[in-house]
Amino acid sequence: MKTDIKTSQRRKVVVVGAGAVGATYCYALAQSGLADEIVILDKNEELAKGQVSDLIHGQPFFPTVIIRQGTKNDYTDASLIVITAGTAQKPGETRLDLLKKNAKIVGDIAEEIAGQKSEGVMLIVTNPVDVLTYVAIKKSGWDRRRVIGSGTVLDSARFRHFLSQYCGVDVHNVHAYILGEHGDSELAAWSMTNIAGITIDEYCPVCGKCSDWETERKNIEQKVRESAYHIINAKGSTHYAVGLALVKITASVLKKQNSVLTVSAMVKGEFGLDDVCLSVPCIVSEKGIVKIINNPLADEEMVLLRRSAGILKKAIKSLE
Repeated sequence: MKTDIKTSQRRKVVVVGAGAVGATYCYALAQSGLADEIVILDKNEELAKGQVSDLIHGQPFFPTVIIRQGTKNDYTDASLIVITAGTAQKPGETRLDLLKKNAKIVGDIAEEIAGQKSEGVMLIVTNPVDVLTYVAIKKSGWDRRRVIGSGTVLDSARFRHFLSQYCGVDVHNVHAYILGEHGDSELAAWSMTNIAGITIDEYCPVCGKCSDWETERKNIEQKVRESAYHIINAKGSTHYAVGLALVKITASVLKKQNSVLTVSAMVKGEFGLDDVCLSVPCIVSEKGIVKIINNPLADEEMVLLRRSAGILKKAIKSLE
């Protein structure tokens, strides 16, 4: 006799927001085999219904998973609640421009989730993600470790991509992190960057390709920082790569992987910063953030990280 998976053991993911990012994430998540159940919510119920129908018609082609439209009651037993709902970033608009329009949306959703006594992890994706992660923590009243933002997980992937292209090395052998705001004040943590365990500064003489490494570093950083703007100008939105980045975060939560990811986290003294959410290296597992890796940074990187935190604090204060 077949035994059903107990509710408490089900890997249930609730996605709030059925737009381009939410739907693309669901599409990638369904193919990953990570979740037992994917539940989609949206204020536009017809949109949510359409996305569910489109996804379930592909069920013969991916691992077994329940995909359905849901209600706020689904928050209660969810392992992970992913919030993508909000106003999309428009061409020429910075992520911080979105702040006031999306703070109320995410704040109301966070309060509703807390009202359902959920014991899962809340993952904020809506931009500006760092400020909205802060809003979600405050509105939900949850422990800071259970509410995380997608942060610079995608920015770090872009950083690795551009470094692998420049150095002619498989991207899987490149380890590099973007820290701070998921936006214009983000910084490349060059002191933490390595290729196959060799620090980037030690690797460059071995590589022999760098005639002006300082200039190339600035060019790579600029490419990372401007990537989203170029994509938005070209096609209106970004969703493929961010969908995959969200699957990576999801895997760490659902499979208890203890992955090191640059998610947006509330810092309380780490890196000498306090009461602000921004991306720093974190160990992520089933209950959210297990530990913030308080790694020493180069002096100039700390200056940039403090500057980024200051910009985000100013944005948070503007909501008061």
